[in-house]
Amino acid sequence: MSLTRFQTENPYEKLWGYSRVTRRGPFIFVSGTTAVDLATGAIPASLSAYDQALVAFEEICKAVIGLGGRKGDVARVRMFVTNEDDFPDVGRALKQVFGDVGPAATGITGARFVSPDMKVEIEADALVLD
Repeated sequence: MSLTRFQTENPYEKLWGYSRVTRRGPFIFVSGTTAVDLATGAIPASLSAYDQALVAFEEICKAVIGLGGRKGDVARVRMFVTNEDDFPDVGRALKQVFGDVGPAATGITGARFVSPDMKVEIEADALVLD
């Protein structure tokens, strides 16, 4: 099975040498995704956890589509949130973006990220069967 990579202008990808997304056969793996502003490399501090989650979920969908999948192929998400009080809003963003797709989901609170402005980081896996 060949390996395909999808990269963005996210400064962390170049700095640390990873890909936003990789695909091997029918499996698509999306790296931890945040609301990083690609132009500045910063997280807008004014964004709530809900808004950061919306940005991350939309970026995940773009990445999956970029490697030949669809939003409906997302099978699992892992959501890391700094403040447990923000988790209901992150769950609301999940439902808003994925609706009836209903991917398996894990939520972890109390996370610390590379930037204090990051409130949410989300990983995803997709399975493309057709």
